[in-house]
Amino acid sequence: MTALEAFAELFEPADTHVARRLTTLAKDDDETVALAVAIAVRALRGGSVCVDLRSIAEQLEMPELPWPSPDDWRKAVEASPLVTDKPVLRLLGDLLYLDRYWLEEQQVCDDVLTLLGSALPGEVPSLSRLFPEGWQEQREAAEVALTQSLTVLTGGPGTGKTTTVARLLALLAEQASLAGKAPLRIALAAPTGKAAARLLEAVQLEVGKLDAVDRDRLPELTASTLHRLLRSRPDNSSRFRHHRENRLPHDVIVVDETSMVSLTMMARLLEAVRPDARLILVGDPDQLASVEAGAVLADLVDGLGGRSDVRIAALKTSHRFGESIGELAAAIRDSDADQVIASLRSGDEHVEWIDSDNPTETLRKVLVPHALRLREAAILGDAAAALATLDEHRLLCAHRRGPYGVQFWNRQVERWLTDATGEPLWAQWYAGRPVLVSANDYGLGLYNGDTGVTVVRGDGLRAVVAAGAQPVEFATSRLADVETMHAMTIHKSQGSQADEVTVLMPPADSRLLTRELFYTAATRAKRKIRVIGPEASVRAAVQRRAVRASGLAKRLGSSTPLE
Repeated sequence: MTALEAFAELFEPADTHVARRLTTLAKDDDETVALAVAIAVRALRGGSVCVDLRSIAEQLEMPELPWPSPDDWRKAVEASPLVTDKPVLRLLGDLLYLDRYWLEEQQVCDDVLTLLGSALPGEVPSLSRLFPEGWQEQREAAEVALTQSLTVLTGGPGTGKTTTVARLLALLAEQASLAGKAPLRIALAAPTGKAAARLLEAVQLEVGKLDAVDRDRLPELTASTLHRLLRSRPDNSSRFRHHRENRLPHDVIVVDETSMVSLTMMARLLEAVRPDARLILVGDPDQLASVEAGAVLADLVDGLGGRSDVRIAALKTSHRFGESIGELAAAIRDSDADQVIASLRSGDEHVEWIDSDNPTETLRKVLVPHALRLREAAILGDAAAALATLDEHRLLCAHRRGPYGVQFWNRQVERWLTDATGEPLWAQWYAGRPVLVSANDYGLGLYNGDTGVTVVRGDGLRAVVAAGAQPVEFATSRLADVETMHAMTIHKSQGSQADEVTVLMPPADSRLLTRELFYTAATRAKRKIRVIGPEASVRAAVQRRAVRASGLAKRLGSSTPLE
């Protein structure tokens, strides 16, 4: 039995195919090298940009497999033509990369440090006018941003990140005005269209609270996805029209929800930023990372946070949650399983725990009344009431399929609706159907993550979608990329909120069950969170981190001091 065959349970066919193809082309018949390639390819699917050859057995919790000796394994890989000739593999200590990701990680490190080392000319305006007494954290964050070309602004939900950004933009516009410069060219961007629309709406709301002189200094703000900002190329999905030889024209670039930005996208963004521009990366490093490889925001916080010549702008005080939800979120973030259990058992009206692995009856009591209220508003044609009802509650699941998944519970709610109303749902579209937009449609002005409800109109059913400042209506036939949303995945919920959130915990052995997943779900609730699942699942979620192998933090932290 070959090494790859002995580890067959780990791999998809594509993993072993790539490993066999590369080792054959390199004329390397060492089976441990083929195993290393397959592991590196597999790691990318799990979000890691590299694999630690020394600790991979522990990370995968599979010590029973016949792993090579770490020292011998590294020597075999180091001697392989895949490393010594035109590199296909790269080593950084015990970390093994595919060449592309090694280069991208080094590029991100270099570009981050180059931008941080850029000089910032101009008089620094007073912060006290826009950040008065009582705004200490926000003032300190703004002061960091005024003194660095690249700012990492972190904070959980409700800590005032958007308020800080809006007032910081006003300060930067004032600085440009004092220097006699032209009005700033400002770009607001985010990984998804929905997040970009939310960023623009929130910043415009805060800008509207400023004095007229501050508002007049700012240009008309727009927001876009990172793909649209960098201008996608039809001939290359990973390259853009803006790059190192054709930089973005903007003076200030703000990127929200940076935790969702992959390593590849961050490399493309950084190479397109002008050396004299300011880049402000905003996000919560404790939330779920990108669905693609990399955990760049967390790496930036860890790597730059360990340097004496760089500062992270961190907001820590949440003004959004009630005390009990805030305490639960903090305990999850801090991996304090005992405190999480205590918070769930506190009996507080804002936190409820159903300690059970059978969620059916609880979910029926919660979901059916909500679905019936949606249906009633929809039949009456009251779109505003339907959208308001939709935001009253979210059922969040870790999985898409299976008994703990979104698809199962969407179908189950529809069966319960039939039982409650006596009217079978024969068609895909029906009055009160909650919908989730699953792909950007720039022609319709809809973005992945927008939500809506199907309502009755005189000429039939119409989908009313909460997109931007005002809801928009469409004939249902015009909407191709939508899903039913009686339940949604926790990944899809990032950046959104609801008054009440129910989190359905999968079994403790689910590999999706992590601290970051639980924290993201808990911080979606404004007024109440309900957790359904046994104690074993809760503890597993709190104690299991979403481990993503990366060398970026180490590279950033060990680089030479900035001049």
